Amino acid sequence: MIFKVTYQVTKTRNPKREDTQSLYVEAESAVAARKLVEENTPYNIEFVQPVEGKHLAYEQKNPDFKLTEF
Repeated sequence: MIFKVTYQVTKTRNPKREDTQSLYVEAESAVAARKLVEENTPYNIEFVQPVEGKHLAYEQKNPDFKLTEF
């Protein structure tokens, strides 16, 4: 399953909505997706959301869409 992970680049500053970024990762569960990102990045994870069906099709239309592999 594909998950959209929203995050802040650094853990040392207060989160700001304008600075929120996202990446897409394939994992078996939201917990596994969070763990994968936590182990491989210094990011402050805000939210992990499953993406499937029409939502996935919509996200894939974005030219910046790509699955992140660690």
